[in-house]
Amino acid sequence: MQPIRFELLHVCRQTGARAGLLHTPHGVYQTPMFMPVGTLATVKTLSPEELKAAKSQIILSNTYHLWLRPGDEIIKKAGGLHKFMNWDQAILTDSGGFQVFSLSNLRQIEEEGVHFRHHINGSKLFLSPEKAIQIQNNLGSDIMMSFDECPPYPASHDYVKKSIERTTRWAERGLRAHMRKADQGLFGIVQGGEYLDLRLQSAKDLMSMDFAGYSIGGLSVGEPKQIMYNVLEKLNPVLPQNKPRYLMGVGSPDALIMGTMHGVDMFDCVLSTRIARNGTVMTSTGRKNLKNAKFSEDFTPIDENCDCYACQNYSKAYIRHLIKCDETFGIRLTSIHNTRFLLKLMEDVRIAILSDRLLDFKLEFFEKYGLNVENHAGF
Repeated sequence: MQPIRFELLHVCRQTGARAGLLHTPHGVYQTPMFMPVGTLATVKTLSPEELKAAKSQIILSNTYHLWLRPGDEIIKKAGGLHKFMNWDQAILTDSGGFQVFSLSNLRQIEEEGVHFRHHINGSKLFLSPEKAIQIQNNLGSDIMMSFDECPPYPASHDYVKKSIERTTRWAERGLRAHMRKADQGLFGIVQGGEYLDLRLQSAKDLMSMDFAGYSIGGLSVGEPKQIMYNVLEKLNPVLPQNKPRYLMGVGSPDALIMGTMHGVDMFDCVLSTRIARNGTVMTSTGRKNLKNAKFSEDFTPIDENCDCYACQNYSKAYIRHLIKCDETFGIRLTSIHNTRFLLKLMEDVRIAILSDRLLDFKLEFFEKYGLNVENHAGF
């Protein structure tokens, strides 16, 4: 049996959104889902126990960063990433491709792979499709990503065409290099920028290789959100119904709901913990910056509708005080809250799909959160 298997449970009659189960070597998880990002084998400031209390399912780690520090061989000696970081649920690792193209300006792309500079010390590095798979095999993640090129936005049609053709060849090489097919699933990454014909070509080429699932990359890189939704709308009827779809690097509440409506099952983003470190929290009535003076005497929870540890035990005034004093506990509380907020949002989305009322849920959520429905066309 395949290590990664998608089980479709229900399709929303209002929107066509999917609710399902994702079977992995470390458990079965409900989709659609948001996956917190633990770049360096930790979701910033949060313990595994706190992530479980927030009802996290799958979490991410980063191939590129773990290759450099502490090194994939060390993690292999530790018994794999699960044991190394004390996480007994599923882990997804990206290929390192996005980091190579986003962190290093001094890069040279060749058919064999990419030569680039270490983003910290400037030393010369080389990453190939085979190397990216070998690192992930050593890490032992449940779900791995193919090594791909993430084209910049904007880029010409000719450039992106050549890029997706190379990404397809790299995907085929990575599939051949995959040495743990029995306990690690490998996803192909659909690229193509804003060009719908190239997106369809990329999807077609990758589907011919029968990957365990299909990621949609190269979005949320600076393009207007409507372009992203256009791409998702085009891919939705094309990608296999019996395989999971993963929209990479997307995690704002509006994009989670809209992406789900366009058939996406899995999302990840650093957003929840990144904005938490600046004192910004997501609530049922929109974003709030707790550094604002108006919260100095606000002794109510961040969100009275939230069941997270922070909201059940602390006030805005107290958390604001911690953040203003640069106390780490304040950042931990905002990170716990934001992470739980997005996980709870996807729980509510799943309920709405199963109840055939996701469109109604979207309209209600957008109005309360302060989002403009007209700027999120398509449904």
